[in-house]
Amino acid sequence: MRDKKESPRVGVYICHCGGNISDHVDVEELRARVERLPGVYVARDNTFMCSDPGQELILKDLQEGKVDRVVVASCSPRLHELTFRNVLTRAGVNPYLYEHANIREQVSWVHHGEEATRKAFSLIAAATEKAKLLKPIEPVRIEALPHATVIGGGIAGMRAALDLAHQGIQVALIEKTPFLGGRVAMLDRLAPTGEPASELILKLASAIATHPLVSVYLCSLVVEFGGHVGNFFITLESNPPSDVELSEDLIKLPLSSCPTFVQGRGAFIGRIPKAPSKEKIKTGAVVLATGFKPYTPFKGEYGYGEFPEVITLPDLIEAIRTGGEGPTLVVSGRQITSMAIIHCVGSRQIPGIHDDHGRGYLNEYCSRVCCTASLYAASRIQERYPKTAVFDIYRDIRTYGLLEEVYQSAATNKVVFFRFEPEEPPVVERSEDGSTPLVVRVRDTLTLGEEVLIPVDLVVLAVGMEPNDIEDLVNLMKLPVGSDRFLLEVHPKLRPVEIRTEGIFLAGTCQAPMDAGESCNAASAAASKAAVLLGKGYVELDPFVAEVDPEKCQGTGACLEACLKKGAIELVEEMREGKVVRRAQVVPALCLGCGACVAVCPTGAIQVKGATLAQYEAMVDAIVSSDAA
Repeated sequence: MRDKKESPRVGVYICHCGGNISDHVDVEELRARVERLPGVYVARDNTFMCSDPGQELILKDLQEGKVDRVVVASCSPRLHELTFRNVLTRAGVNPYLYEHANIREQVSWVHHGEEATRKAFSLIAAATEKAKLLKPIEPVRIEALPHATVIGGGIAGMRAALDLAHQGIQVALIEKTPFLGGRVAMLDRLAPTGEPASELILKLASAIATHPLVSVYLCSLVVEFGGHVGNFFITLESNPPSDVELSEDLIKLPLSSCPTFVQGRGAFIGRIPKAPSKEKIKTGAVVLATGFKPYTPFKGEYGYGEFPEVITLPDLIEAIRTGGEGPTLVVSGRQITSMAIIHCVGSRQIPGIHDDHGRGYLNEYCSRVCCTASLYAASRIQERYPKTAVFDIYRDIRTYGLLEEVYQSAATNKVVFFRFEPEEPPVVERSEDGSTPLVVRVRDTLTLGEEVLIPVDLVVLAVGMEPNDIEDLVNLMKLPVGSDRFLLEVHPKLRPVEIRTEGIFLAGTCQAPMDAGESCNAASAAASKAAVLLGKGYVELDPFVAEVDPEKCQGTGACLEACLKKGAIELVEEMREGKVVRRAQVVPALCLGCGACVAVCPTGAIQVKGATLAQYEAMVDAIVSSDAA
């Protein structure tokens, strides 16, 4: 056995996780067994290793020279791996001389008693053997262009673009339509403040149009994408608008008079292309703000498409916005004296209860903002047209946070509520007596399941949010998509606006249903992340990338064929002993560190830094030995 004095000095630190681990793993027994492992100089435990006292244990041992490698056995590395790497950095030790053993999710949450303690020991033994073979490695440093691109010109896109520009970063704002403002431009007022949506959009659009660091590309689509964080390239295709609603008077407006708000469309700033063109943009980071679309009910869903008196909530909001000052609301030429609003149309769909109508998916998520929008519209109708009877038919009311006052306002304004279970949704039928066009039949759980017939002039379907159709962009940029079809962040709490691809961020409703305020907050978070990334002029990436030994490489190209990331491995020609030979070369900024190339290299010329075959072989040997002990 190798002399202990020549071996790396490993310190193992075991977390109780406040009982999450120690309730099922005998931590004291585990610590005693770990202490006897070859190469382990220190073995300690703490109630919470991630706490300041827990970190201080590691820091002190490193600073005093007791250890020079660290293994932490605790929860998932997704939560605190960076925390513990930072402890090594504070101690002046290379942060990659660290290995993590997950004994919570992989042990205490799935095993109990002696079995749990035994498995925890195996994982720690394996991590220790790997730690002994770790070598100091340095982050991959690449230059970062002080430029960001925002895709989507709604309120989230505009907010992100302005925040980036305020940080001194040049911004390209790309919008596929001739207008800025997105879906918010189709609203009348915003809940709960009552602020006109047009004022918010014009304020943002005016700042965008006059900011020297923001370039706006309207009527433009992304058709090519490549590169890596700090140095992406984007090819835009721009075309003159074919929109008939762009009148000649609007197009000829001088830029000095812009932006101009066009009701229901957005802010027009007059920078539309005059001819088809393509342009390539080099950029350091990308913010996606591609927005959402309202759910479209199927024909026959609550009478939609069968009865002209059944409309969606966006239709109602448009009717309120354009409605006159008369005594009653007029929709499609009909005076409305009573209406029913049905919640959760296209949201919170349940397999086995709801029909996907051949789409292959259901919207099982809550769209979050529909309740607020419905109740706010109901209150406005009661205030402007007080003789109108409004019936609200819901599964659950979700006016969270400060939006609770919207619910209270609706109740005060005498909106009548009925609650239904998803197994027995409301039924919309033609009225038999003709007193009203429609009748809604609902089994009301607020009255202990009594069936209620509600005669109404209008039925409004509170439709939920769906992600915009950005399949081309998803394929082009290899974007992660969740089960709900919205773009997927790395972690909802720890990295809420980032995706796996470094340098690409999410803003607003491309990620999940949000209201206007939440969208702006998410956009500001994304802009902040991008600004920090680009602010130093360079980006440091984790060094867990493939590395080629040129002496072993024979240029077979097997690694290139197996590589999962286009451009991450190249075959280059070089002179060796008077001959031109081919050798594999890794582009670190693009490498995923997946190891697919390692598996196919016939000469073992390629390894992943920090995760070599020798290290994994040592881990396997440790697991086998611990199981046999």
